[in-house]
Amino acid sequence: MIAKLSGRLDSTGLGHAVIDVGGVGYLVEASARTLAALGSVGEAVVIHTEMLVGEDFLRLIGFASAEERDWF
Repeated sequence: MIAKLSGRLDSTGLGHAVIDVGGVGYLVEASARTLAALGSVGEAVVIHTEMLVGEDFLRLIGFASAEERDWF
């Protein structure tokens, strides 16, 4: 399970962000509120995640805090 990512905000889009961690870009789905809390592209960020695994998908869902993730 991937519980947290620390890296640089590479880009954002509608409902997602790409976090660069050591040269690997992680696509993280998140609410508009969480995306707004991340800051600007190029800045250092920390995002708490929940990894969802299905038969034909892997998804990272991002949260602004560990408490918010745990509530999810």
